[in-house]
Amino acid sequence: MKSVVRKKPIQFIVENGKPSAVILDIREYRKMIEKLEDQADLRFLRQMSKRQLKFRKFEDFLAENGRGV
Repeated sequence: MKSVVRKKPIQFIVENGKPSAVILDIREYRKMIEKLEDQADLRFLRQMSKRQLKFRKFEDFLAENGRGV
């Protein structure tokens, strides 16, 4: 048996004539959050790519962060 996925319409909650909240399908919400997280990741990567790389010796890293890293 096939399951039918119906897209529920977005519902707006209005208080005093102004929209104050939104009710949407959980799948749509998750997609929206994933897109926002992807955009934030891209912004971070763009910022990182503009910075100059700094290298240090592996021994210095271990001394600073412990040998259990």
